[in-house]
Amino acid sequence: MADRRRLRVLGLVLFAAVLLADRLSKEMLVPLLDGQDPIAVTGFFNLVMVWNRGVSFGLFQQGDDTGRYLLTGFAVVVGLVLVVWMLRSTTRLAVTGLALVAAGALGNAYDRMVFGAVADFLDFHLSGYHFWAFNVADSGITFGIGLLLLDAFRARPEFAAAPKEQ
Repeated sequence: MADRRRLRVLGLVLFAAVLLADRLSKEMLVPLLDGQDPIAVTGFFNLVMVWNRGVSFGLFQQGDDTGRYLLTGFAVVVGLVLVVWMLRSTTRLAVTGLALVAAGALGNAYDRMVFGAVADFLDFHLSGYHFWAFNVADSGITFGIGLLLLDAFRARPEFAAAPKEQ
């Protein structure tokens, strides 16, 4: 029972930390970058301001408030379902992954409600090729899904094959 409690606390702390990091980064960088040219930080990283009105990678761009509210509502529902799932999970990988994805979904949902679009500003590039601009919430979603996939495909003792009889 103590292990489940520790997992819940881990999940809630991580969830809150990612939400806070996302909000703080946006509060600091959106006013600095909005309407400005990209800021070169290193030879492979820029700070830029991109308003994403669609979903992942800018797909399904929404031009009206109906789409905005539908995407926001969907993200809130998904985020809350993931929090409940996180609180019921029994592995550290699943709890961590679910906390990251839920925080990312709700962080981006907040942007849609407040700004009408998601604020993306992290721009990595190599040899003139740029990855899509993203934010802390997007990073949480990406790493969280990776952890959930790792948790889903790792070997579990209860599913191990029984030894063959000779």
